[in-house]
Amino acid sequence: MQIIKFHFCLLAFFIISLSNAQSKRYVIHTAAFYNFENLFDIYDDASTNDDEWTPNGAQHWTKEKYEQKLKNLSRVISEIGNPENSNAPTLIGCSEVENRGVLEDLIKQEKIAGYDYGIIHFDSPDQRGIDVALLYQKKYFRPTSYANIPLLIYKNKPIIQEDKNEDLGDVEIKIDTKNRVFTRDQLLVTGFLENEEIHIIVNHWPSRSGGEKASSPFREAAGRLNRKIIDSLQQINPMAKVITMGDLNDGPFNKSIKTELGAKAKKADVPEFGVYNPFEEMAERGMGTLAFRDSWDIFDQIIMTKSFIEPDFSSFKFWKAGIFNRPYLIQTSGKYKGYPLRNTLTEAGFSDHFPVYIYLIREKL
Repeated sequence: MQIIKFHFCLLAFFIISLSNAQSKRYVIHTAAFYNFENLFDIYDDASTNDDEWTPNGAQHWTKEKYEQKLKNLSRVISEIGNPENSNAPTLIGCSEVENRGVLEDLIKQEKIAGYDYGIIHFDSPDQRGIDVALLYQKKYFRPTSYANIPLLIYKNKPIIQEDKNEDLGDVEIKIDTKNRVFTRDQLLVTGFLENEEIHIIVNHWPSRSGGEKASSPFREAAGRLNRKIIDSLQQINPMAKVITMGDLNDGPFNKSIKTELGAKAKKADVPEFGVYNPFEEMAERGMGTLAFRDSWDIFDQIIMTKSFIEPDFSSFKFWKAGIFNRPYLIQTSGKYKGYPLRNTLTEAGFSDHFPVYIYLIREKL
């Protein structure tokens, strides 16, 4: 009889526990990154090398193509995160945007106009005139500060950027404009997701122009700068929640990410003040966000500090990550069948990159 009572109590305990687990409800937000691939307007900017992205340029970039590109991108943005989250992304880091004007045109598109996106954007020193930016739903995210932090890299000589103090605000910068490689700044945004402070770094690290090996030191420098920004935030608040996202032009296994940024593939391996990269495991399974010569890689990644992966959902924590690669984003014929459906001379596509996203969840009170 005692054994029967024990089994009955144990069964009752499991039923109650399961009922409690099923009754939990969560607030969910999607944070995404998308390389918009050459989101240029049709006007020539005399200060940048954008001539090919004009009606008379090499890309024959017309008003009709530009408007179709905006419609295409807005469709993608409206669907990222479905079906787990029916709301469009609360936060969208983006790259390869020419100026603030193209972003203002984008957020007015019918598919996403109702989400009331705000824009944080700075013009970068990139010679093609492409920048990074952050779009955010004003209803859920309130920015409190933002800054564009330059990446100083040079041809044929070491990088000259030294901290006088650990604080990012006191940096001695010596700029050699003759030998400098002008690339995108790193955009740091701090704000409140609902009532919780988070930090977002939006990146577009130096390209592989000249070859992966020759250009690797530039991306390694980008990784070090990223790590420096995160360290500075953690010195102010050891539990700072930091998300760094972007087109890193390196995969999860490259030195810029594994060594300089120190990203780990497994939550259990992330040390105090370390960062977690959920996209490394996807890369191990052969998934990708872009393809080159029939080889896939994940250049687009969202990486976060350890404070996002603690097992307590009383505040916003990471749930899971994904690559948004719906069939309509994929080339269905020709030489590049199976690749992302990008711009061509005859039509405005979507992008040569698939967007990536993560879910942040918190238990409802």
